[in-house]
Amino acid sequence: MDLPTIADGEDKSSPYKNRIRKNYRHLRKWAKRTDTNCFRIYDRDIKEHPLTIDLYGSYFYVQYFTSDRQLDEIPEDIIKETEEALTSIFSVNTDAIVWRTRIKRKKTEQYEKVDHQKDFFVVQEYGVKFYVNLGDYLDTGLFLDHRETRQLVAAHTKDKRVLNLFAYTCSFSVHAALAGASFTKSVDLSNTYTDWGRENFLLNALSLKDNEIVRADCLKFLDQERGSYDLIIIDPPTISRSKKMDQMFDVQLDYIFLIERALKLLTSDGVIFFSTNSRKFAFDDTLFNATEITKKTIPQDFHNQKIHRCWEIRKG
Repeated sequence: MDLPTIADGEDKSSPYKNRIRKNYRHLRKWAKRTDTNCFRIYDRDIKEHPLTIDLYGSYFYVQYFTSDRQLDEIPEDIIKETEEALTSIFSVNTDAIVWRTRIKRKKTEQYEKVDHQKDFFVVQEYGVKFYVNLGDYLDTGLFLDHRETRQLVAAHTKDKRVLNLFAYTCSFSVHAALAGASFTKSVDLSNTYTDWGRENFLLNALSLKDNEIVRADCLKFLDQERGSYDLIIIDPPTISRSKKMDQMFDVQLDYIFLIERALKLLTSDGVIFFSTNSRKFAFDDTLFNATEITKKTIPQDFHNQKIHRCWEIRKG
């Protein structure tokens, strides 16, 4: 697995450039040791540069954040400075830099398609392979902030039956299967992402026979499912509205139903991992036998400690 090399020295006139270089130097040894080539190298560290820069293989995925819903143009000086920094530090062409504006969108937009290039390529996370796409969707196919959560889940899955709800492209399930899960079932409403998930299993030479993928509304699925599972992953969107759903999903309104139904499918000594990216989410810990484990799940390359929250839930 190759990782970009960096030019020696530092630029005393550019704290921004030096921060990118320092972050990457710190992470590169860890990345080589863990067989990982997708991680964050800049996380809005400097106020004047409201960007995140993620490395995906040999590509730099740059997201510019603005709070103005009407403004989706990235300032020219930010583009110029960032491209100069990345091309000089890593000796790459601007073709290796992919830009994305993260305006404060309506929460229901997260699954909408934005292009049709079909440029998929493979990255590695702790040796596990995944297809990503940096241009066609609002998200890449792999949420990097849950890298350590996936490791934590995988550590619990040997010889276990695993249910992954809101599975997206099945990254939790693939990690679980490679870690020795006896069976995984991944549920998502999107045809695009269930197909993508199948490709991720096949990419890792995993049989689909013991790794079932179901296209369904997770709320309806939980009402109808009769199987039992040793480990259940619930990582829902904050808000979702789809023509395929009878009603809008809101994690704050629906999390109690989700967890109560999931507990009915859980074995007596099983565990649920529940997470959310909602900044305003309030978890009532009097309702469940739950332990917050967020600190264990925030990767070292994410400087924003509020990127997600995560709980471990067991039968009371």
